[in-house]
Amino acid sequence: MNSELSVGSSLAVYRTAWIVTAIFMLSNAATPLYGMWQQSLGFTSGVLTVIFACYIAGLLMTLTIAGQLSDHFGRKALLVPCVGLAIIAAVLFDNASSIGALLLARFLTGVSVGLVVSGGMANVVEHALPHQKQFASLMASVAMVAGAGTGPLLAGVVAQYFPSPIHIVFRIEIGVLCLAFIVLLFQGNNRTGFGPIKLRLPSIPKPNVALVIVGVTFFGPGITSTSFILSLGPKLIGTFVGTNNPLISGCMAFAMFLTAMGVQFAAKRFASHDVFIGSGVATVLSMIFVLTSLEMGSAVWLVLSALLAGAGQGLGQLGGLTLIAENVPASRRAEANAVFNIGGYVPAGAIPVMAGYLIDFWGMEFGVSLLAVTIGGLATLALIQLRTGGRAR
Repeated sequence: MNSELSVGSSLAVYRTAWIVTAIFMLSNAATPLYGMWQQSLGFTSGVLTVIFACYIAGLLMTLTIAGQLSDHFGRKALLVPCVGLAIIAAVLFDNASSIGALLLARFLTGVSVGLVVSGGMANVVEHALPHQKQFASLMASVAMVAGAGTGPLLAGVVAQYFPSPIHIVFRIEIGVLCLAFIVLLFQGNNRTGFGPIKLRLPSIPKPNVALVIVGVTFFGPGITSTSFILSLGPKLIGTFVGTNNPLISGCMAFAMFLTAMGVQFAAKRFASHDVFIGSGVATVLSMIFVLTSLEMGSAVWLVLSALLAGAGQGLGQLGGLTLIAENVPASRRAEANAVFNIGGYVPAGAIPVMAGYLIDFWGMEFGVSLLAVTIGGLATLALIQLRTGGRAR
């Protein structure tokens, strides 16, 4: 086996990006299937959002140390257990017969995604030549978004047209993850640390703190808006059309992430400042459309809000990752990616759970309206901060 991957080639970038895609396919594959589990296991909207948030909890716990482990032991050393945990999570989903099994499956999925976000994204960038860093950042971000959108589309189509969709979906996912593991076996492992490692909370070099904070202020509201669509979107669709429809939910999630991927290609030549403005405006408009969908009882407006949410997340993610790739030293890049993602995923986990329990106690309209106003307000504050910061500079 060749221990040295062809570093610096476009093929190497695509190959490493595929590993990211395979893991992220699992991250949202359960979205169109929640209605089936909810019907068979009988849990509330609040419990549904807690199941979803277990993914965020696993992700955040992993992000606190994964960047340091990746920088010290090498990307491959982190990604091997990453793929293994994803396979275990897919097996748990395939055989889930209790709320506890779903909680554990989502938690392990979050751990796996935390590992790939910290090590996998940096792995893609480091397989590019110095002048290809922006291209590699784009491919890393697109790989994440492509996987996140393909998973729910696959689940939605299978659930609509095939019997026993849960088994089919996750057995396909297990096969995809096994292919990613084979690709990983042919990659070398270049570790930058030696001797024992002393773990600590992730940090950023002082000269780079401000730019990471700017990225988080836009990525956070953007990814919170897509988390809302993923966790509560299927329930809203069911309310608007009168029945649970996994195909509509899956296609909506896919279109949301396809939009996130498309805007990143469209914006790759723009300055980060303009990319962040696009992110903030798209997120605010998305939440306005959510409120419109509630007022009109229309699934169409909800789908439009999902597309704008995807644009908000995609642009915020691209802007933040590009700043990190171009400014943070390689030895601290995975750690900076971890901090960036922690800042985004904290509100993405907490706010939808809050909305889920508000729906249980106060009704759909109140819970979703408060969620939309909160996310839209955070995006507006980010735009104000960017404008005043630019004037100061």
